[in-house]
Amino acid sequence: MRAAQHTRAGARGTRPMAFTYEHPRPALAVDCVVFGLGERTLELLLVERDLEPFAGRWALPGGFVRVDESIDAAARRELLEEAGVSPDVLEQLRAFGDVGRDPRERVVSIAHWALVRGERHRPRAATDARAARWFPLDARPPLAFDHDAIVAAAVERLRVEVRWRPVGFDLLPEVFSLTELQRLYEMVLGRPLDKRNFRKKVLAMELLEDTGRLDEGVRHRPPRLYRFDRAAYERLSREGFAFRLE
Repeated sequence: MRAAQHTRAGARGTRPMAFTYEHPRPALAVDCVVFGLGERTLELLLVERDLEPFAGRWALPGGFVRVDESIDAAARRELLEEAGVSPDVLEQLRAFGDVGRDPRERVVSIAHWALVRGERHRPRAATDARAARWFPLDARPPLAFDHDAIVAAAVERLRVEVRWRPVGFDLLPEVFSLTELQRLYEMVLGRPLDKRNFRKKVLAMELLEDTGRLDEGVRHRPPRLYRFDRAAYERLSREGFAFRLE
């Protein structure tokens, strides 16, 4: 591997200074774990690779960081280019840098994760992806590279986050019933929750606004519909509020 050459601007009125690095550097990439809410389970956004290595295999949307862009900008660009998705919030998860994780060369990836409402984000494959689609999280195909490990880390992060801040509301429609909210948290945590205790804790937080409407799609005893009061959450957070379901 050849040494990298870079230039840096010198003092005003002088020519740029050139530097040659003697030590080879790993390439830098990004990978994106995007969760959506399916009818009965959490879903994961995947793309089918069109290029080697692993052509024809499913993988997380991602790619290499350009020298003139930030890591976060690269993650958003790759996600939009490969899958046609642009979430409101895309957070860094952590770095993955096993030496053999990419057969092409030494590559370190900065993984990102996001929660989106699936009905608002219809995947659309482009660039070097043959296809892009949602898969049930627990019924996804084997993934290329070390992407199964990245997904596992993102799931663990999600299960921690939903206990301490209301990230789960990002997966729900604008209005929802308490049953839908509880089902979401059971999907994320992977276990059932006591109905009475869950509702008592959620309502006591005063983060839900009662819309005064009932779910017309339910025949018998239609439940009330609520919406998340984000302004109330931000105000309570400034006052030292902690979102705890357990």
